[in-house]
Amino acid sequence: METTTSGFSFDLCARNARLEGKAPAAMKTGTTICGVVYKDGVVLGADTRATGGSEVADKNCAKIHYLAPNIYCCGAGTAADTEKTTELIASQLDLLRLSTSTQSRVVAAVTLLKRMLFKYQGHISAALVLGGVDCKGPHLYQIYPHGSTSKLPYVTMGSGSLAAMSVFETGYRDGMAEAEAVALVKDAIFGGIFNDLGSGSNCDITIIRQGGVPEVRRGYETPNETAPLRAAYARPASLRPPVGATPVLSTLVDVFDAPQPLAL
Repeated sequence: METTTSGFSFDLCARNARLEGKAPAAMKTGTTICGVVYKDGVVLGADTRATGGSEVADKNCAKIHYLAPNIYCCGAGTAADTEKTTELIASQLDLLRLSTSTQSRVVAAVTLLKRMLFKYQGHISAALVLGGVDCKGPHLYQIYPHGSTSKLPYVTMGSGSLAAMSVFETGYRDGMAEAEAVALVKDAIFGGIFNDLGSGSNCDITIIRQGGVPEVRRGYETPNETAPLRAAYARPASLRPPVGATPVLSTLVDVFDAPQPLAL
């Protein structure tokens, strides 16, 4: 009579050990994005530094993306993933508006995004802050790369999110006016810019108003302009040598024939 034994099976231990050595390392990202709901709409904010490892690849990168006339989305993670993901969902929302002849609903954009990200199980590195205003009022969502979502009155994401969240937790209150919300988002982005090495450069703001046209304020605040620094660290006039201070010992001039233009 054949007997069977029960218990744990360790047949895959060797395979798992090999996979651990080949597993891809998590990518380090740098961004500060945030959003807040105020009395009549939503304000989104983002910094403008794009990094490639430890190098700054772009000092003025746009991280607030268009989804619909009443919906915008901030992206953190891999720049190509956030760009193409938002472009794809924007086209789907456009087709949906053409077929229904109605304004895009914020929950529809969130559903399309979370279904797509969940399908790829987090391998699309797109952490998003989505804000919009529709017939149900202002909405603000936090969307993680693996597809989970949260609806909150204020949201931060990215490597500078902890610094930005401390500003929100200090200054947020219900029913804020638009000017107060814009100032709070600006201060939160500055918290990431000045306290996170992966965030930097300028602050972009997008305001989505109830029943109004969204306002995209590119370069709303530029606290890291280089022109004032160049002026501050320029050599003073007292140290500039006058013309002729260095004697010319010899002069040699070579004359070359002008090259003939290429024929196409």
